[in-house]
Amino acid sequence: MNKVPGMETILEWGLPDRAIDAESLPWVPQGERVWFKPLRFDLAAGRWVNLLKITGGGKVNRHRHSGGQVLGFCLKGSWHYLERDWVARPGTFVYEPPGDIHTLVVDPGEEMQTLFLLEGVVQYLDDDDNVIYQDDVFTKLERYCKYCQEQGIEPQDLCY
Repeated sequence: MNKVPGMETILEWGLPDRAIDAESLPWVPQGERVWFKPLRFDLAAGRWVNLLKITGGGKVNRHRHSGGQVLGFCLKGSWHYLERDWVARPGTFVYEPPGDIHTLVVDPGEEMQTLFLLEGVVQYLDDDDNVIYQDDVFTKLERYCKYCQEQGIEPQDLCY
C-alpha cells in the first residue's frame, strides 16, 4: 500500500471528511430576522462555515472581523453593506479582509441566503467603535448546541 506523505498527521489533527445535508440542519436564531445554519465548526483553526438567512429589513449590526478573513457567496436574494456601494446578488462572491468594519442589511421585502466561511472573531461595535459583543467559533457552537437542546434536536456536529 502506498503511503501518502503527511496522511497520518491529517488523520490525527485534521477534520474528517463529511458530507453535510444542509436541509437536515435547523435555522438557529441569531437576531431579529437573522438566522444561521451551521455547516462546520473547526475548533482547532478557529473557523466556522454557515449559511446566513436574513429576511426583509433584517440586519447584522455594525461589526469588525478580527483574526481572519471572511469569504461569502450569495445564494438567494440580495444584501449590501451600508458602508459600500455594491449589492450582493445570487452568484456574487464576497471577500472581507481582517479588520473590515461594515453593517449587513437586507432591504424590506427581500430574503437573502449566503454561504459564509469565517475565521477569528466577529466584534459587534457601538457608534464609538467600542466592542459590545463578540462571536467566534466557540460562541457559535455554543449557541447551536443550546438551541438544539432547547428544541430537542440531535446536533449534527460536535457539541460539548
